[in-house]
Amino acid sequence: MIRVEIYSKRDCCLCDEAKAVLIKIQREIPFDLHEIDVESRPELYETYKERIPLILINGRPAYKFRVDEAALRRRLAREHGRAPEGRLDAIVE
Repeated sequence: MIRVEIYSKRDCCLCDEAKAVLIKIQREIPFDLHEIDVESRPELYETYKERIPLILINGRPAYKFRVDEAALRRRLAREHGRAPEGRLDAIVE
């Protein structure tokens, strides 16, 4: 299964927009979605505070700030052909 991670925080309109796109696409193309709240730990906040929303696909950076629906669909379709079996470890959770 493809693993998609979104680094985000509360009261972030760009984060909300990115999550909405991810959830919409997830209905069409299955993937595991994991949200990481950068405000949950000081080191996460320091690392990602000016880079959110940051979306990783299978551990690799894919989008920052905005997610293009058509590009995401294409990328996930490609990843379906390469996704390894089993659970992928999170970069940070």
